[in-house]
Amino acid sequence: MPHVSDGLYLGLISGTSADGIDAALVRFTDTRPALVAGLVHPWDEKLRQRILAVAQDEERLDLDGYGQLDVAVARAFADAATAVLAQAGVRAGDVRAIGSHGQTIRHRPDGEYPFTLQIGDPSVIAERTRIDTIGDFRRPDVAAGGQGAPLVPAFHATVLRPDSGARVVLNLGGIANVTRLTPDGNVTGFDTGPANGLMDAWCLRHKGEPFDRDGMFAAAGTIDPDLLAELLDDAYFLLPPPKSTGREHFHLAWLDAHPRVAELSTEDVQATLMALSAVSITDAIRQHAADATDVVACGGGVHNAGLMHALESRLEGRTLHSSTAFGIDPDFMEAMGFAWLAFRRLRGEPGNLPAVTGAHGPRLLGALYAAP
Repeated sequence: MPHVSDGLYLGLISGTSADGIDAALVRFTDTRPALVAGLVHPWDEKLRQRILAVAQDEERLDLDGYGQLDVAVARAFADAATAVLAQAGVRAGDVRAIGSHGQTIRHRPDGEYPFTLQIGDPSVIAERTRIDTIGDFRRPDVAAGGQGAPLVPAFHATVLRPDSGARVVLNLGGIANVTRLTPDGNVTGFDTGPANGLMDAWCLRHKGEPFDRDGMFAAAGTIDPDLLAELLDDAYFLLPPPKSTGREHFHLAWLDAHPRVAELSTEDVQATLMALSAVSITDAIRQHAADATDVVACGGGVHNAGLMHALESRLEGRTLHSSTAFGIDPDFMEAMGFAWLAFRRLRGEPGNLPAVTGAHGPRLLGALYAAP
């Protein structure tokens, strides 16, 4: 018998690179998800630049500035939801709920007062779309002593659990995260460090382009082993899981603090940043998922041929796939994950995995903002 929460859900997320709002319309039958439609909704460039400046601590917000940015982001998210519904020819009334991650502008899950902060007021999204909206997914996990991230490993386990052996799911967003899956349902995962974020920021600064298409900027340079060693010496890479990070740590000011950067060509720095991503990711897999026989990649980094080649060359015999090989569009894995978290929320089921985030136990994630 179909569950009362079965039906269409809409997932929305903008990642740490803020390269667009991913919108995924997903149909659930019991717990089986299927992507109905997906699109990447572009940011207004001025709004994107402000988001990046705030996330990198380059701009401090007063209360008025924070409130205005919260609403501006929410309106953009609502526009993304409206656009994907129009693409699919689906009415708002046919969607059970929106799961909106929002835009992270600060993530500090450690210390005396741990917190994580996503903006994009769900009340505004619910009002403008006329669809019940679930938001604020990460803070309940942080309140329970967890990292609040990554949250998608539980969804990975739903759609990519292997029949035999161990598998890694690798999300290549601004930050990379890995999920280790086994046939018996054991799931672990954590953020490894940079994926696209630093490369995107360096490319924008020196090329005026938001990302390094096919890794051609990096391909024009040579990896500098001294700089690579300095970058890999960051304490984050040595931390044991559970752990998570973001743009507030790995940003251009962090990179610029290394004097060696100023001595190199911009191409050599980009090549070294690509190597940083590839080495830190594959080292993490080797250390924490040594038994994995294949790696399934998703996220924007799948489209960077240079990065994919760099990863493949260091995976020591493990097979690297795009999630496309498993029938899942790599661009919409995370957005589908937040549609799934909304689905879980309406079923009254926990959304976090304490083994991944380090929370004290399973928690119901997300708050419901009713549509008018």
